[in-house]
Amino acid sequence: MDHVDNDVLGGCCRVLSIQSHVVSGYVGNKSATFPLQVLGFDVDPVNSVQFSNHRGYGFCQGQVLNSNDLEVLYKGLKSNNINHYSHLLTGYIGSKSFLMAVKDVILDLKKTNSKLTYVCDPVMGDHGKLYVPEELLSVYKEHIIPNADIVTPNQFEAEILTGVKITDIDSAKVAIEKLHNMGAKTVVISSSDLGSDEILIGLASTTTGKRPMSLRIDIPKFPGEFRGTGDLFTATLLAWTWRHPDDLKLAVEKVVSTMQHVIRRTLSYVEHVSQAGKPVSMQHRELRLIQSIRDIENPLLCITAVDL
Repeated sequence: MDHVDNDVLGGCCRVLSIQSHVVSGYVGNKSATFPLQVLGFDVDPVNSVQFSNHRGYGFCQGQVLNSNDLEVLYKGLKSNNINHYSHLLTGYIGSKSFLMAVKDVILDLKKTNSKLTYVCDPVMGDHGKLYVPEELLSVYKEHIIPNADIVTPNQFEAEILTGVKITDIDSAKVAIEKLHNMGAKTVVISSSDLGSDEILIGLASTTTGKRPMSLRIDIPKFPGEFRGTGDLFTATLLAWTWRHPDDLKLAVEKVVSTMQHVIRRTLSYVEHVSQAGKPVSMQHRELRLIQSIRDIENPLLCITAVDL
């Protein structure tokens, strides 16, 4: 991979990342920050929540930022004239008031830098179930998606944002087109139920670059559940679309290949623990991000995206 020096570029690779944080484990900002730093980005994290660990464990405790907390933090950045970013990244946000405050931050950042790229993972639910208040949906539809450059919903989130039930590739393309019409220039449906027991189908589309492009990505599934994969996906998509602005195909191939390598290494570690006769805990299933630094920095391509 060709390294790009931030200083040479005037520090242009700078991300404000607003999403969840855990003390132990890798979800939210903990899953996004390290890969972005490895790929040459300065990252300023704002933690929408701060928990001891993610909810996959039997117990967790922590704090939740409110809209005033975000306003205070951003005011500090702005007062010191350090609110200059090339990218904004948002993930899990748990309240309507906080999401409205995020909308204000988006608009102000775009005033500061009209070329700001906003990457939005509209984390609301999965497999037909919401895990945020329903009132967030209207805010995403009316204020957030129209200001986003790149959006990465899963199938369920794409359905509730567009009102389109996705049952096949054609209906998925209708939903993607609606997201484009709402304002998003690049749409990546990070996962869907359109595949099989062995293959997960992802879809990507962009209206930018040298030509519009629509892609299908067949992704081998792994046994078990691994938390933080969506956050890693969106963070690496931010990085690789910046490095390959006219080649969404190569960008998503690098993103998904990174995911495959990280999950495979994590699964290998879980199997090693099991073979050693030890009980496998949730902690053993945390993404092996640090151990995957070379795969994050320069992923060996193992996935091919095809034109739709």
